[in-house]
Amino acid sequence: MLVVAAPDQFRGTAGAAEVAAAVSRAAGAAGAWCDVAPVADGGEGTLEALGGSVRVTTVRGPLGDPVAAEWRMQPDGTAVVEMARASGLTLVGGPRANDPLRASTAGTGELIAAALDAGAHRVVVGAGGSASTDGGLAALTALNPRRRLHTGVEVVVACDVDTLFVDAAQVFAPQKGATPAQVALLRRRLERLAQIYVRDYGVDVRDEPGSGAAGGLAGGLAAAGASLVPGFDLVAEAVSLTERIAAADLVVTGEGTLDAESFDGKPVGAVVGLAVAAGVPVLLVAGEVLAGELPELAPSVEVVSLVARFGRDRALADVAGCVEEVVGTRFRERAP
Repeated sequence: MLVVAAPDQFRGTAGAAEVAAAVSRAAGAAGAWCDVAPVADGGEGTLEALGGSVRVTTVRGPLGDPVAAEWRMQPDGTAVVEMARASGLTLVGGPRANDPLRASTAGTGELIAAALDAGAHRVVVGAGGSASTDGGLAALTALNPRRRLHTGVEVVVACDVDTLFVDAAQVFAPQKGATPAQVALLRRRLERLAQIYVRDYGVDVRDEPGSGAAGGLAGGLAAAGASLVPGFDLVAEAVSLTERIAAADLVVTGEGTLDAESFDGKPVGAVVGLAVAAGVPVLLVAGEVLAGELPELAPSVEVVSLVARFGRDRALADVAGCVEEVVGTRFRERAP
């Protein structure tokens, strides 16, 4: 019996790899074989989903302090960089501790540069979890794209949103601590920056879907020659997720909060869609389920809320243990 464990992260409580390992333990205890395939959409968790040898480079953090940022190098010369590791909101302690006007993506540019210096010919940049709304200007300045993004180097930005470049200000800056006045200023900055990118690179990023990802970092990299792609699609293709799910007897997926947005291009909804299309039953485990907002799901999809089953305190404190118990119970009660 084959189980595919394809969860997203339980944001703030457990990473996707940790949850997938819990599923694997429960499946193994029941005599099943587990194919571990944690997923991501370009945001946090992309490193674990895509894999590779671990590298660490010290770069400038969002507010200028040194940050030891992890990235990955794959055997084929593809580097995987998560901008959140260098320029993420969590690095400054969240929105209350952030300076939304000063926060920059310089460290992300330095991280990409380090990957290229290490011999990468292709760099995948996970865009999500940003502290900044600088339109990628600091990253490009640090990267010096005229020198580094030369022929033979491919940069792909895995975007977790479709937001347009200038819209990044009002959509995301408030989540990074910006006041309404600061949001208006940041929008004007992005409008002016888009004009500068047209002047300097001959590329207008304003109408490109996803260009507002990571506070416009995606658009800045696109101006310098990067391609923007949906993050989940990139991860799913890289790990052959469709084929792995089609071979399974059960798919286990999950995330921290399950709501209507989970089925609007997010990883969990996409995993469910792949499994339903393949005729494979799904156990969807969520930290909390906002049931009133969920679309109608196929009969083959079973949804479990950790908060409802174990109480909020344990559900938040012991995600892996709760997931392992839920999956174990599923095997004891009925085989896939």
